[in-house]
Amino acid sequence: MVLEFTNTILELFTIFFEVVSALLIVYAGLKAAAKILFLEAFKKSYRYENIRKEFTNKILFTLELLIVGDILGTVRNPTVNDLILVGTIVVIRTVLGYFLSKEVKEYHFD
Repeated sequence: MVLEFTNTILELFTIFFEVVSALLIVYAGLKAAAKILFLEAFKKSYRYENIRKEFTNKILFTLELLIVGDILGTVRNPTVNDLILVGTIVVIRTVLGYFLSKEVKEYHFD
């Protein structure tokens, strides 16, 4: 009974983090695209570097949320294969996050 309740709660949180991550990526992509369109069409005062930095920061945050969701999903059903899979996913996302954060730090603003 308690195990079923715990699994249900963990599953709900896993789904929550996956949905929030997907929404954040869609929002960030739409926002970046809108800014680029405004920049090109209306010569607004956006800079590509600023747009890219904002978008990259949102991607980094989303990767962290996805890692949380993966870990919670694995806690629910901890088989050896699941642990290896989640470990691999976490490593890949961590490496992506590292290089994206390194790229953000290399932006030069006037």
